[in-house]
Amino acid sequence: MRKGQVFNALRQDMDVLIVGSVAYDSVASPLGHVKDALGGSATYAGLACSFHSKRLSLEKVGLVGVVGQDFSEKDRLLLSNSGLDLQGIETAEGDTFRWSGSYHGTMAEAQTHETHLNVFEHFEPKVPETHRSPQITFCANLHPALQASVLQQASPRRLSMLDSMNLWIDIAKDSLLDVMRSVDLVIINDGEVRMLANDENLVRAARKVLEMIGVKTLVVKRGEHGVIAFHGEDIISLPAFPTEQVVDPTGCGDTFAGSIAAHLATGEGELSRDELRQALLSATVSASFTLESFGTEALHSMSLEAFSQRLSDFEQMLN
Repeated sequence: MRKGQVFNALRQDMDVLIVGSVAYDSVASPLGHVKDALGGSATYAGLACSFHSKRLSLEKVGLVGVVGQDFSEKDRLLLSNSGLDLQGIETAEGDTFRWSGSYHGTMAEAQTHETHLNVFEHFEPKVPETHRSPQITFCANLHPALQASVLQQASPRRLSMLDSMNLWIDIAKDSLLDVMRSVDLVIINDGEVRMLANDENLVRAARKVLEMIGVKTLVVKRGEHGVIAFHGEDIISLPAFPTEQVVDPTGCGDTFAGSIAAHLATGEGELSRDELRQALLSATVSASFTLESFGTEALHSMSLEAFSQRLSDFEQMLN
């Protein structure tokens, strides 16, 4: 075994650490329905990150989350067989987080019917010792106080990222702004940017948010309208990948973020515009697979060949 191979074999550091929810989702859309499908922000982000880690020759992607005693061995194997390190997944007494919702019309946003936090209600992230110096730390959608706890436990070697949601803007805005100020890259959707800035003009609102939190990179998800990212003085705007078969958009944003985390874990030093743009291209294509099936089915069965072809097609559309 060569010296470099010995080092990699002994190295305990994560390339990417992802902290978020692991859940069971029941979803209905005009194209059907599914009950108790594997979901959650950490699940989607982890599966996407793991897929790209194989493409990009990363070593380790670790999840931190909590499941209940009802979490199936089949789903645990699906995650571990995808290459995810599950040391940080706690099994607590009770049931796994459950959510049910439906999509209608443009399917841009889900209508929530039921949310049962179950074991997730009292979740306190515990980052394993071996996961505390990742290349990238990604805090998926969690209460800002929990995100702050993760960031205190894990110091990334390159950069930290977080995602959020409108609920935290409504009930924990000050805490959210504080934790946003402690990361390098923020990913939120266009509605959340407008809420934070109290401004309907998206570009102006994004500039206000950047001033409020002092972060260098703000990635704004726009659903079917694509993404716009602000990186220093640069703006990167990409459309969504055109998809005819929109089955279930659940998890697309988490897929998007997990893909970005994998790409940024391959680099060193300051994030460049070109590197960010390439990550956004791959993330957009990855999310286009997720929405083509219920749950994680299309994501975890995505092949390298299918992804590469779609990425090539997307790049040609933009030329």
